[in-house]
Parts: sequence; structure tokens; C-alpha cells
Amino acid sequence: MGARRSAYVGVLALAAGLSSGTLASAAESGAKSDQVGTMAVKTIASGLKQAWSIDFLPDGTGIFTQKDAKTVSTITKDGKVTKVGDIPGVSVTKEAGLLGIAVSPSYAADKTLFLYYTTGSDNRIATWQIGGGAPKPIVTGIPRGSDFHHGGRIKFGPDGFLYAGTGDGQNGDNAQNKNSLGGKVLRVTKDGKPAPGNPFNSLVYSYGHRNVQGLTWVGSQLYVSDIGASKVDELNKIEAGKNYGWPKCEGSCNTAGMTNPVKQWPTSSATPSGITTYKGSLYMASLKGGTYKLDTSGNGGKIYTSLGRTRDEVAGPDGSLWVITPGGIHIADGS
Repeated sequence: MGARRSAYVGVLALAAGLSSGTLASAAESGAKSDQVGTMAVKTIASGLKQAWSIDFLPDGTGIFTQKDAKTVSTITKDGKVTKVGDIPGVSVTKEAGLLGIAVSPSYAADKTLFLYYTTGSDNRIATWQIGGGAPKPIVTGIPRGSDFHHGGRIKFGPDGFLYAGTGDGQNGDNAQNKNSLGGKVLRVTKDGKPAPGNPFNSLVYSYGHRNVQGLTWVGSQLYVSDIGASKVDELNKIEAGKNYGWPKCEGSCNTAGMTNPVKQWPTSSATPSGITTYKGSLYMASLKGGTYKLDTSGNGGKIYTSLGRTRDEVAGPDGSLWVITPGGIHIADGS
């Protein structure tokens, strides 16, 4: 895990200034990446056990989770990986394990990290400090399935509150039940209480989701990626208290009270994961391979990369785009 990697392994088509039609046409035709513009991608870590989420400490050091290894590690931009903790009590199945990580906005003072992970009975959010022992749960009872639909992404919003994307725990009824934490976007304080202004006087911020994997903001506006069942995956613009349809609707529908996605894709081509805002565009990871570059209406297309499945996309404090794959961590050079 301490190995350094500096070889360039390919290119990621990330150039700005191209029309969505150009991007889509290139993707559909299988065009080489140099036909749609390129930015070099550097692999700085490999051989990881399901790398899942990364955030950054105040000094710019990355800190990331490995779902199956159940570990938290730091990584520098030159590829030095250092394990800083094993997380006890984590249950690993196909989609379950040690998932999201978020650095406290006041980390310099409180040294606190937030983790989202699966146990034998639920998914939960906990606080944890490097060298500080076992995590301390602040939100418990997020439904888990035997293998799938655990959600797991956590991020602090521009309002200073912690947001979490959850899955329905393989029970679609959870998504429509406002008393369940499954199939939701949660918005909580740093001690796990409902954030001020939440609808329903609960942790729930929005509902009717299936398996929220990505959270990002454009200004103060939240967007999330949600994995669909057998028809379509979704990009949703989130408004407090709104119902996003699952399981009554998968993708756009005309059902009263349901909020349609701003964009949808066939599940065979997308299966979205983490999403970030970088240089004026949304970059959405795809577990079917590659990365989507989009505007806020979802216009754009898939950008090919030699990296294959992508789990997360994060705009780093160094001005680079950090790309997380199950086996590695990669940096687009930001040029």
C-alpha cells in the first residue's frame, strides 16, 4: 500500500468547450479520446481493495476509504499511501462495507472525520479520529440489504451541514416511507441531529430515491446521482421535501407529486457513482466505465478513459480532478 506510482496510464477526455453533441457522438461511435480533447491522467496508487471515497485534510493530503479492506488511509499527490486506521464492526458484502468519508469543516480544531459504513444490522454514520479508537455512531438504523442498495456517499454542503445519500436496502417501500432513513438524502448536524430547516422535522431532506451514490453542489444547489433498477439511472436536482418517485417511478413519469430527474440514462450504459463539480461542469463516475461530463441539465456525454470503472470523482484542493477506481487513485493534471 505504500508503493508509489507515477506512470501515465492513458488519457481522460476532459477538455472544455465542446458541444454535448460532439461528446455524445464521439462516445457512441467509439472514437478515440484524442478526437474529443484530452487531459493526461496520472495513476498515483494501485492495488487497492475497492477504494470508495476520498476527501482532503486542511493541508491538502487526501484521505480515503477502502470498502473491502475496511481501512482509512492518507495519500499524497506523489502517491505515498499510509494506512491510518482499521475500522471495526464493518460488514462487507457485494455493495456493503466501509463507504463514505467526509472531513469536518473545522478539522483543524476538532480533528474529526465522518464515516458511513455497513454493520451486520444497518448502515450508519459515525465520527472518528485518527488514533482515537472505535468510531462513535451519530446516525444509526439506515436500512441495509443483504448485498445491495446501501447508498454511502457523505459530504458537507455549503451550508455547513452533513448530507448523506442512502439506499432503499433492497426494499422499495423504504423510499416512500418518510419514517425510514432508506432511499433518502439526509441532512444532519455534526452530532447527528436534524439540521435546521429540514422538512418533516426529521433527518430526511428528500425521499423517493433508490440508491444515491453521488452528491455535489453548484453554488447552493444540490445535485445527486441515483442508480436505477432495470430501466434508467438518474441525475436529480434536489429540493427540500420533494419526492423523487422510486419505486412508483423509475425515471421520468407523469405521476402527481413525483419530481422527475433532470437527466436519465439507460442502466446498461451509466450505473452512476460519485459526482463532483469541476471547472464549471459536473463529472459523474460510471460503474459501466468512463466518466460523464455534464452541464446542470445533464447535457453532455460519456468521456472515455483507459481506467475502466470509476467509483468517485472529486475536485481536489490542488485544482486537479481526482478519479477513484476500485483498484486505484488517479489525478487529472488540471491543465
